Amino acid sequence: VVPWVVSAKSAEALAAQARRLVDVRAGSADVLDVGYSLATTRVVMEHRAVVLGGDGAALAALGAGEPHPGVVRGRARAAGGRSAFLFTGQGAQRLGMGRELYDAFPVFAAALDEVTVELDRYLDRPLREVMWGEDPETLNATGFAQPALFAVEVALFRLVEAWGVRPDVLVGHSIGELAAAHVAGVLSLADAARLVVARGRLMQALPEGGAMVAVQASEDEVLSLLSEGVSIAAVNGPTSVVVSGAVDEVLAIGEHFSAQGRKTSRLSVSHAFHSPLMEPMLADFRAVAAELTFQPPKTSVISTVTGESATGWQSPEYWVNQVRAAVRFSDAVRAVEESGVRTFLELGPDGILAGLAQQTLEADDTVLAPALRKDRSEAETLLTALAQLHVSGLDVDWSAYFAGTGARRVDLPTYAFQRRRFWVDTEEYLANSWLGVGGGNMTSAGLADAGHPLLGAVVPSPDSDVITFTGRLSASTHAWIADHKVLGNVLLPGTGFVELAVRAGDQVGSGALEELALQAPLILPERGGVAVQVVVGTADASGRRSVSVYSRREDQADLPWTLHADGVLAPETAEAGAGYEFESAAWPPAGAIPLDVNGAYEVLAERGFGYGPVFQGLTAAWRRGDELFAEVALPEQEHAEAERFGLHPALLDASMHAALVNGAGEGETTLPFVWRDVTLHAAGASVVRVRITQPTPDSLSLQVADPTGAPVATVGAVVGRPVSAEQLSVEPGGDSLFQIVWSALSGSERAADVEWVAWEDLADGGPVPAYVVLECVPQDGVDVPAAVRGLSERVLAVVQRWLVEERFAGSRLVVVTRGAVAVGDGEDVDVR
Repeated sequence: VVPWVVSAKSAEALAAQARRLVDVRAGSADVLDVGYSLATTRVVMEHRAVVLGGDGAALAALGAGEPHPGVVRGRARAAGGRSAFLFTGQGAQRLGMGRELYDAFPVFAAALDEVTVELDRYLDRPLREVMWGEDPETLNATGFAQPALFAVEVALFRLVEAWGVRPDVLVGHSIGELAAAHVAGVLSLADAARLVVARGRLMQALPEGGAMVAVQASEDEVLSLLSEGVSIAAVNGPTSVVVSGAVDEVLAIGEHFSAQGRKTSRLSVSHAFHSPLMEPMLADFRAVAAELTFQPPKTSVISTVTGESATGWQSPEYWVNQVRAAVRFSDAVRAVEESGVRTFLELGPDGILAGLAQQTLEADDTVLAPALRKDRSEAETLLTALAQLHVSGLDVDWSAYFAGTGARRVDLPTYAFQRRRFWVDTEEYLANSWLGVGGGNMTSAGLADAGHPLLGAVVPSPDSDVITFTGRLSASTHAWIADHKVLGNVLLPGTGFVELAVRAGDQVGSGALEELALQAPLILPERGGVAVQVVVGTADASGRRSVSVYSRREDQADLPWTLHADGVLAPETAEAGAGYEFESAAWPPAGAIPLDVNGAYEVLAERGFGYGPVFQGLTAAWRRGDELFAEVALPEQEHAEAERFGLHPALLDASMHAALVNGAGEGETTLPFVWRDVTLHAAGASVVRVRITQPTPDSLSLQVADPTGAPVATVGAVVGRPVSAEQLSVEPGGDSLFQIVWSALSGSERAADVEWVAWEDLADGGPVPAYVVLECVPQDGVDVPAAVRGLSERVLAVVQRWLVEERFAGSRLVVVTRGAVAVGDGEDVDVR
């Protein structure tokens, strides 16, 4: 299984990294090579993920911030944190355990071979033959089960150790404690193998009988029920205890708790381990242990006999007592957690201890990773565990993981920087300050503050009731507009023109927008801003006024203003909201059928609507006959800003998206063209309910309400019109008579008598003619990056010298290039 290891400085960058890799996965790149390159050539940062197998769907889910079974993600702890290895006890054994790892990883195979050679000295059958055979009863017999568990757990330890994963603390459950003792250096492999086989053989030789029952109870609850024939075999959790001993007494304890509604389970074992019934074997076992050599542990260990730091592991008597004493696993886990451990790796054929440890652990951020699980791919499960350790902050030597695979280094996408601008744009700052957006003082310029996010100042006419509003729009000061991208262009939405017109109408007492027709799109440039003017004309006898919206780019101040929208404002009447009806008693309305809005914005993107997060407000929609109903909300971070608008343009725009999802204008990119009878009833909404009807095939009618059903806005009709990319590509000033073109020079126009010299032929200290020619021709046979660097350095050196030497003051430096720019259609450019 191949891991694709991804990391970044932030969650957003991590998702962006994954999106870049989706294209790599879809291409011809080798999965193994990409995985190796990601894991070994990239700096590891705080936000991390591992995609198992480089799965394309998993990468896409990571890029979208969605969960996926093929993705392990997390945030690394400071300094990686402390870790513990847990070694599983008897009962977890299963046929075939370790076989897949043996075939996949040479380190595991070598370690297992080494251990089984030592164990087979004392067994009557080869251990691997039993482990990978077809007879579960033979493997489950204690004489084979304990050596088999020891072998697999030691081989697992050696494998993850080879991958650079080393524990701070070791804990073993029953026979697992002997595996921990060996890897900690307490017992050599030869001595550990002898003791393990003797333990299993002597236990199995005991007369069969006794029972073990797991009960859902605390240790204190169980203690009062014990007798000379029954003891506690294990304390696995605060309310998870195993009792062991004489059959009748053990079963009676189980029945006692079952009668209270507690969970109980009789374990499938041949003997009552960790009970008084083990005592007949202790003398023989003590004799074997006394012949062995014990050393102090080289790794910190926690005893499951005492539940504390192990100080007696180098004593034979400890291991004799360990057979009889209760396994205080819960106490050991608690001690490990108190030492600062937050990451646990279980080494064994199944995830038994990971589940038990969870009952005791208190920290919410603890990672419990089983190396193997029953009935799951061993290689995939182990890699998943390794990934969990990596994303939590532990060091993993991925180079060692890929060793021997033949993986090669390949080129990868560059880092997905999440750029933020910090330098002050002086021109933009001054423009913002002048218009009030940046906190400038309008009165000092003889202007009145418009008090609106899109408008900076109000300029009344001195000799009429004409009034002009001025403002400035840019992607940096109004970032939400950048989320409205249509056919690749950032446009002020039609709802933005509506907001400008309604705000202007409020100023003069004509807040009803009778009609507004859009004449040209307002395209926001990538850099710089656009000056905006809203002009409200004089009132006629009925109080109606004309309204027009103009703009001009700041870098095109010598060109005429562009008219984007014009229409008619009318005074609001008392009847404006009288006919407003909105079903608020039951929501969604009775009889309405839900529409699937999942993936709606991906579908709309295919139709040319590149809506960003602020415009992705549609959260639910329903259809009832010819009516549509929708719930629309701005992102939470936009709620405060929405209070400054009459009706936030992104919210009103999203109020129409249910119609697009329902198929309106399907196959076309349709934008609002004419608005009629728009009335705002309440300002500052951030969450709304919408009722949509379709009076004509090409128009919509909207009723917008707040979550209580109170009216927010009504739109009598909004008429749409299909647009093309060509229509949106014409920017203001694009029809200017002035253009930049390349004109070929005829032979008769060439200057034959110009005095010039090549730079290479210019004598040091000598006279300099009127022109000095520097030819920029890249060196042949050199790769592109080297050619670019070499030529750039050469030109820079010439220019630096030209600027400092006085003798060049009366001459011109002529730089001659070939293929640097395309001067005709279809010509190639030489990037060197």
